[in-house]
Amino acid sequence: MAFGAQELRVLRRALALALHPTPASAEDVQDCLRLAESVDEAAREGARLRAFLLADLARYRAALPGTAAGYLVLLEEALGSGYRPDPDDLAALRALRGNPTAATLLDRCHTLAEQDVRTRLVGRGTTPTVPASRTRLTALPGGLAAISAAEEPEKKPAGSPAAEPRPQSPARSPRPDRPIPTPGEVFPPKRKPAPPPANPPQQLAAG
Repeated sequence: MAFGAQELRVLRRALALALHPTPASAEDVQDCLRLAESVDEAAREGARLRAFLLADLARYRAALPGTAAGYLVLLEEALGSGYRPDPDDLAALRALRGNPTAATLLDRCHTLAEQDVRTRLVGRGTTPTVPASRTRLTALPGGLAAISAAEEPEKKPAGSPAAEPRPQSPARSPRPDRPIPTPGEVFPPKRKPAPPPANPPQQLAAG
């Protein structure tokens, strides 16, 4: 995608507004909108051209070996636009290995395929995996599962009620043969005072 002088001026103005926000004029806003629409249309047109190119590549590949010259040209153009060869392309290039151009493209396609494989492996390597040696320990008696259970503290189920304390047995008397006192012995009844005599003795007058 190439920009003209006018489009570059608008792009430079848009970048300046993004880095240093200032009030933009109505003309600048309209120019930025037109540039955005042009970029979107160019992207859609590029996608359409790429789809046509890949369709032609598939047709030439299906008509091999009679279309070897056109197929190699289309494949090189597709690789330049970001296309990654599939197994059918690799098989076709191996069949055309006697052609110097095909041999060169085969080496290039092998390099691209190896890069894609490395990229996929790196992407998968972000997910942690359990080593095979540790996985086999789970199947052995007293292996990884037993070690984990021994290392982790025992967990109680969330819904299980707490264990109730056991009732303490009553304290035993140091002398079990001693009889238990009755309430009357512990709290004896109070004695009533004696009534005064009916005829109190007269005191003798002092002589």
